Amino acid sequence: MHNHSNHNHRTTMSLNKIFQIGIILNLTFVIVEFTMGFLFDSVGLLSDAGHNMSDVVSLVLAMLAFRLSKAHASKKYTYGYKKVTILVSLVNAIILIIAVIFIVMESIEKIITPQTINGAAVVWTAAVGVIINGATAWFFVRDKNKDLNIKGAYLHMVADALVSVGVVVSGIIIITTGWSLIDPVIGLIIAVVIVISTWSLLRESLNLSIDGVPSGIDCEKIEQIIKSNTDVKDIHHLHIWALSTTSNALTVHIVLSDINKMEKVKTNIRQLLHDAGIDHATLEFESENTKCEAKHD
Repeated sequence: MHNHSNHNHRTTMSLNKIFQIGIILNLTFVIVEFTMGFLFDSVGLLSDAGHNMSDVVSLVLAMLAFRLSKAHASKKYTYGYKKVTILVSLVNAIILIIAVIFIVMESIEKIITPQTINGAAVVWTAAVGVIINGATAWFFVRDKNKDLNIKGAYLHMVADALVSVGVVVSGIIIITTGWSLIDPVIGLIIAVVIVISTWSLLRESLNLSIDGVPSGIDCEKIEQIIKSNTDVKDIHHLHIWALSTTSNALTVHIVLSDINKMEKVKTNIRQLLHDAGIDHATLEFESENTKCEAKHD
């Protein structure tokens, strides 16, 4: 147990460090990119900077949520602050959608009123973005499947790196052909990329925020798992929801053929549920003759 705690402590410290480095790198780049975008009037750079700024905010919120999820429960918050991770993932998705709206508006304006753009400045600035976003994504790759917020940060950074590649391409096209209209076109493509990368995050975080069944958990399969125990006659009042972006909970009433086997059945079902991705299970056992009011709710 002592070694396990030390391992968790090291993991927490490592992720905190990764978040901090990612925030500093991306915030620095946002300042540079905004400055270059305004100086050379590039909607590609400005839209990419806006997106990167939303990612900085997302990284800050994700880091705070990650830290709060480790906080101990209290008499007022009996589950601790784990739910914050879900709320943060929802806020991050909304921030990205708002960023898309501004990018589209700015791109349309530039298409209606084309302007000359310094292609070389666009290329060099966006090239730096490829390196920074790629490096930040690489920091999160090991832990991306452990938490929805970390996965969101990883996906955003990968998307940003690809977007920056697109901006580099637009800069090269401007240099070689002088076709400045490619800049707002790239802005619109960026908007599409953001929507695609954000949609699943928005859908899942919204689902979890209203206590929907987490993705990857099948209610019918869970019922089958519980009923697979030969001593279980029936189940009702089944509820499954997420405590956080990494922890799922369940409550269920279980009717037993022999109530004296309750402890044995409980141990078996808890293990099966744990293997199915449910860490926190509250099981209420009843005999076949028990009249349960909750059964009809």
